Amino acid sequence: MPDRRKFLQNSASLVAGSMLISAFDNNAFAIFKNRIAPSDQLNIGAVGIKGMGWANVTAALKVPGVNLVAICDVDQSVIDQRLLDLAKLNVDASKVKVYHNYKALLDQKDIDAVIIGTPDHWHALIMTDACAAGKDVYVEKPVGNSIGECNSMIAAQQKYNRVVQAGQWQRSQQHFKDAVDFVQSGQLGNIRTVKVWCYQGWMKPGAVVPDSAPPPGVDFAQWLGPAPKRSFNASRFHFNFRWFWDYAGGLMTDWGVHLLDYGLLGMKAGTPKSIAALGGRFAYPDMLEETPDTLTTLYEFDNFNLVWDSAMGIDNGSYGRDHGI
Repeated sequence: MPDRRKFLQNSASLVAGSMLISAFDNNAFAIFKNRIAPSDQLNIGAVGIKGMGWANVTAALKVPGVNLVAICDVDQSVIDQRLLDLAKLNVDASKVKVYHNYKALLDQKDIDAVIIGTPDHWHALIMTDACAAGKDVYVEKPVGNSIGECNSMIAAQQKYNRVVQAGQWQRSQQHFKDAVDFVQSGQLGNIRTVKVWCYQGWMKPGAVVPDSAPPPGVDFAQWLGPAPKRSFNASRFHFNFRWFWDYAGGLMTDWGVHLLDYGLLGMKAGTPKSIAALGGRFAYPDMLEETPDTLTTLYEFDNFNLVWDSAMGIDNGSYGRDHGI
């Protein structure tokens, strides 16, 4: 269906996050929507719908011609809540199919594109399976947890010729674009050091609690998926997954993915010559986490150095900002 595929390609930059949608005029959307035939509706399914996955769904549904036909999550309580939330979005929940296993969702023939909003350790496998199933993909950042995962994802995109977008939504924000243009204009002169920082006072790991049975309605084996098998622990679940190496990489792979991306883009930088890092669990040593809550990383390039500085439990950084480049 070339018309539907063209629509997906043209609107890919719109399906990036709720912050982006607000930048566009609603009247323009209304005019555009009236020009889209029902046969050209873009049917989407969503896998992982608690946090950013749901933010991406709500943003996508503000794009004319997008139709939600399926949702998938391993936590029944999340599904129940989202079915209620659909009414607020003027979506008929009875027409949205519900799944607990993403492979069943990928078997649904009328789905054109899939939004992947799962914990990070699932991104690569679901994305490659979605491409193999003939679906286009919006996958949350970080794209993968390793170079090997990312290479397999690129190979799948190329093999199956799918449209794939990563959740680097800041790439669509005008102030970031303007900043990159200014840096690359040469008006700052010879840039020798780039500092990228992120201080998140509100973020903290969970308390040390014993392992327990999963909550009712949670398929924990499916949540673990490709990660090492272990017992359920409430402080490793949902939002807190990002503080454990089996699933993610802490603030570096959370906020760092966004901010470092723009530092590198502004400098037109490729692979660094060397990397050195120092950090530890200094802010919350008595809470349950594995990734460093305080980290400084130095990247060496041919003509400049880039410094990444991140910490939980601290709010203000340079220029009174909790994050920046």
